Amino acid sequence: MNPTTLHPGPGGFYGEFGGAYVPEMLWPNVKELQDHYLEILEDPAFLAEYYRLLKEYAGRPTPLYPAERLSQHYGTHIFLKREDLTHTGAHKINNALGQILLARRLGKERIIAETGAGQHGVATATVCARMGMHCTIYMGALDVQRQRPNVERMKLLGATVVPVTSGNQTLKDAVNEALRDWISHPGETYYLIGSAVGPHPYPDLVARLQSVISEELLWQFPELTDRREPDAILACVGGGSNAAGAFYHYLDNDRVRLIAAEAGGKGVESGETAATIALGKTGILHGCKSYVIQDDDGQITEPYSVSAGLDYPGLGPLLSHLFVTGRAAFHTVNDDEALAATLLLARLEGIIPALESGHALALLDKLSFKPEENIIINLSGRGDKDMETILKRMG
Repeated sequence: MNPTTLHPGPGGFYGEFGGAYVPEMLWPNVKELQDHYLEILEDPAFLAEYYRLLKEYAGRPTPLYPAERLSQHYGTHIFLKREDLTHTGAHKINNALGQILLARRLGKERIIAETGAGQHGVATATVCARMGMHCTIYMGALDVQRQRPNVERMKLLGATVVPVTSGNQTLKDAVNEALRDWISHPGETYYLIGSAVGPHPYPDLVARLQSVISEELLWQFPELTDRREPDAILACVGGGSNAAGAFYHYLDNDRVRLIAAEAGGKGVESGETAATIALGKTGILHGCKSYVIQDDDGQITEPYSVSAGLDYPGLGPLLSHLFVTGRAAFHTVNDDEALAATLLLARLEGIIPALESGHALALLDKLSFKPEENIIINLSGRGDKDMETILKRMG
């Protein structure tokens, strides 16, 4: 693989995807990040504090769990990377901790963020409470209703939660409102983006902070097996942060297949879907060039998924690049398939995953793996937040 698969090239581009397409008022903030993020991320003092907090506060390393009953069911060797066991219950804490430390280094006093499923919102509210910083979270009004437990957690942590009533009231619209806030308060505000999307350097910044997932896999997998590397790594994708983190240290290792599950919603042709790769084409969304679901006039199509965290009409530039270069394979998983996989894991392993992770688990029904193969699934979060949705769908 070309090394630029791992890091963006000039201007923040992975091949043709990336860049920084922002209003003039935001350019000083974006340029400040571009100029300083690598210097800060590579500073020994920053790294020492970041890894200390990951260990003592977030609970890393997360286990790599051999799922024996699930493996027997599918006739292959399946391992679950247990991001659901982190503090706040999802991989989002990895990124939030790193970015709050970066924001503090830049002298910012106010944090804003967007959230869909609420896990990034909870993680951001958590680290803001830990650091004593003001926190405002934008969340689509529909997501506020279907992710009520996470809304209450954010409020309990001291964050201001702003329901967004524009568009279809989900993640895309929350990002829009967060960007409007940033334009109105550019000086003192840091926008803590939750996924590997947005203007450069955010996609690279988020991928680097989430790469702790695959960094741990590099030593955890050989400890459990007689192999150096797995045959495949599976992850769900919305914007792409958990997939970027799980794939990161294997991007240049062609022996490891990288497989992503995107949200098909009620079906790719139903008009109610978030299947970006299946339906999308190159466009500009939220400050970067990437794959985007849009109509013939270039207008963004309203996405849908039973999973609030995958309800996004785009795919980050790194994942878009991995698709067009063939490094990662993408498959569409519909609502019912993700719900069935979620229930199966609960019944076989006593683990209730987030519906986002259920999409990755559903790939086991759509793909064939040999008995001798070793498959890692990144279990990006736990399902507490989705219980109301799951129970309603179960009848």
